[in-house]
Amino acid sequence: MSMDHGPDAAQPPADAVDLTIGDLAQRTGVSTAVLRMWETRHGFPDPRRLASGHRRYSASDVDLVRQVVRRKDAGIRLDVAIAEAAATRPPASPSVFAELRRRHPALAVHRLRKSTLIALSWAIEDECCAVADRPVLFGAFQRPEFYAPSARRWAELARVARSAVVFADGWSGGVDDAEGPVRVTLDPSAPLRREWSVVCDAFDSTACLAAWELPGQSAVPDRERLFEALWTVDPVAVRDAARVAAAVAADAGVAGAPALLDELAAAPAPRATAPAAVTALFNRVVAYVDRLS
Repeated sequence: MSMDHGPDAAQPPADAVDLTIGDLAQRTGVSTAVLRMWETRHGFPDPRRLASGHRRYSASDVDLVRQVVRRKDAGIRLDVAIAEAAATRPPASPSVFAELRRRHPALAVHRLRKSTLIALSWAIEDECCAVADRPVLFGAFQRPEFYAPSARRWAELARVARSAVVFADGWSGGVDDAEGPVRVTLDPSAPLRREWSVVCDAFDSTACLAAWELPGQSAVPDRERLFEALWTVDPVAVRDAARVAAAVAADAGVAGAPALLDELAAAPAPRATAPAAVTALFNRVVAYVDRLS
């Protein structure tokens, strides 16, 4: 790769924040072909995608690519240099829903009642418990009383999970269950306070539900409240959601969360989503929706 474009090479404006891959190549000296290869093989750099599919980068992406180049020139293996750089970048938003909308604009958004969200959540939780091998799990339930109906399920999930964390606006006494997931109290300004999310990230099974509560529903019965929701089994999208949740946990001081965030900085292992697995999850969703309707 060429590292010197010369003093007369055209450069994007210094204050540009929505850079094309060509702009990124000019600023870093790494060719567009190499940048695409890094993204394919290592999930780095991680661009924002327009609805058209075109990549867009920020000034922080420029700094991270330059960091990788410096480490690589110092003799560090490329995969190690990329993992180090990716681990230093926090998710762009502490909102699981907003981050998925930003990174994956093709995901369909549906307006759903909370009763339907509960059915989707239980289906993901049950399928994860049944098939996932030592998953990383996150759940955002807004308030402790909304989490209570799922507490026993999450206690079971925590026993088989590599890590299990649940978020709400406060917990009675702030004490974790001895064998349950880690409970995190969200900051009063945290976007997750308005969200309902379940994230299951494992090597052999991935699923994510993320929903944002529409404002102005204080007088609406709980299970009739409306949310904008999306869900996916795409390992890349699920990993993006897990990174956001892990960053919130790390900021809250959860032991082990920084190391988990470093682990999640890597791209998920490539794998095909088996139709049978998707069908099994769909069947659970249908059963729970029918039960709760």
